[in-house]
Amino acid sequence: MLARLKRWARNVRRDTYAVGLIARDRRVPWHAKTLALLVAGYALSPLDVIPDFIPVVGFVDDVILVPLGILAVMKLVSPEILREHRQHAEPAIDLPKSWIGGIVLLCMWLAIVAFSGFLLWHFL
Repeated sequence: MLARLKRWARNVRRDTYAVGLIARDRRVPWHAKTLALLVAGYALSPLDVIPDFIPVVGFVDDVILVPLGILAVMKLVSPEILREHRQHAEPAIDLPKSWIGGIVLLCMWLAIVAFSGFLLWHFL
């Protein structure tokens, strides 16, 4: 059971990376690219719909929303393109985590929140 769960989690990580690659592929239609970008961004974002510090419920969005988003992208992309990007994603999931990438994502989210706050303050 634990080995099966680990394999599932590894596949989700691989497919998340593959979805990020799909978002940049010129052969993919714009609506699939947009969804792929949203799914990859949400999966990699430190902000969630339900914060992770809430016991059990906090991880539900990661366990349900991300795989459902990946599945939706896979339905919009041809099997050949999906297979190609999965092959490219396989070696990448074993790479060490990038703190620089995390900091860049955090700065992007902080900028979005600051800009939203500015708009609310300015127009209310």
